[in-house]
Amino acid sequence: MSKKIWKSGTFIYPLPAVMVSCGTMEKSNIITVAWTGILNTNPAIVYISVRPTRYSYDIIKKQKEFVINLTTKELVKATDWCGVKTGAKVDKFKEMKLHKEKGKFVKCPLIQESPVSIECKVKEIKEMGSHDVFIAEVLSIDADEKYIDEKGAFDISKCNLIAYANGKYFSLGKIVGKFGFSVKKKKRN
Repeated sequence: MSKKIWKSGTFIYPLPAVMVSCGTMEKSNIITVAWTGILNTNPAIVYISVRPTRYSYDIIKKQKEFVINLTTKELVKATDWCGVKTGAKVDKFKEMKLHKEKGKFVKCPLIQESPVSIECKVKEIKEMGSHDVFIAEVLSIDADEKYIDEKGAFDISKCNLIAYANGKYFSLGKIVGKFGFSVKKKKRN
């Protein structure tokens, strides 16, 4: 296989497409973000990258908290819509018929339809150029009970999560292996 040099830029795909809720229960907004991820395990630290020109940017910068809501195949239209419309002109919860759920540690609403909502407290903001990175500590992971099995494990394969790659959304869910399977010793008969 030969590789062709591609233009320099961002090409680490796929990425999770998430809806980030911010503000308060009374005055809230949702911003769709694909530039998000994990930075550290202990303490649990995550990030989102947001353009300073986005309506949610000032809300998050001032309040220093947000909620990362994982998105599903069923939420793909709302995910896209919340990414192309501005909260300065529309109520995204109302227009997309999404329901607010009170957080346990932040003032921001959780999106009830999301299988997982991650309550976050901003620890640092790094100016990077086109986007600023909000580095945040995870205060709580709120998981929908219907995805928790009888052993108390969360079965993410049943959520129909989506990912974003090169301008398109993709449905996930098929398990093709698990951590350590490539080196696991075979059982002897």
